[in-house]
Amino acid sequence: MAITCAHLIQDHLTVWEGATVHPFLSGCQTGTIRPEQFNTWLVQDYLFVKEFTRMLGRVLAAAPDSHLDSLLSGLEALKDELLWFQAKAAERQLDLNTPRQATCQQYCEFMASLATLPYAVQATALWAIEYAYNQGWQRPGPMPQPYSEFADRWGNPGFTEYVNILAQQADMALAATAPEVQQQAQAVFLRVAALEADFWQMAFGATA
Repeated sequence: MAITCAHLIQDHLTVWEGATVHPFLSGCQTGTIRPEQFNTWLVQDYLFVKEFTRMLGRVLAAAPDSHLDSLLSGLEALKDELLWFQAKAAERQLDLNTPRQATCQQYCEFMASLATLPYAVQATALWAIEYAYNQGWQRPGPMPQPYSEFADRWGNPGFTEYVNILAQQADMALAATAPEVQQQAQAVFLRVAALEADFWQMAFGATA
């Protein structure tokens, strides 16, 4: 029986909790996150999204025709997102020409490495990355300003619908693959979950 995205969550619930429930997110919800911690995350996430955009381009190149429309809509949304990050950084007087921190660098290298893997594995990684943000920003509940804008960007119903489409597409691809490819997809899912947890934690290394 082929694995599905839902099975991956159910089989690794504790790991997934670590990816989507974190003191960084709860600190945004309570308003107790320090500005330097949030700013560290914001700059590094911008650098991450630039590489994620390249990753999505590679997924798009490997995708079947029936998946193109949704992936193209995701690519268009990322263009807007990069401009939005630039605007948020300007508001906070942050320098986006900053080196990647080690965690961000590891995540970017991981995303680049996916290019050699079967489409089903790439589609699983794409869904997992997007779903982690969708759930991470939804689960704490309503957030105060200025963090509500960030929560709304990734927790809004439209983005949730997009993530659900990504899950359906990954499930379709996984259903047509060999067991060893499904094992690769599971390993990639677990790696995404670990990297997501590390990425939230990275903000706590910020100094005033």
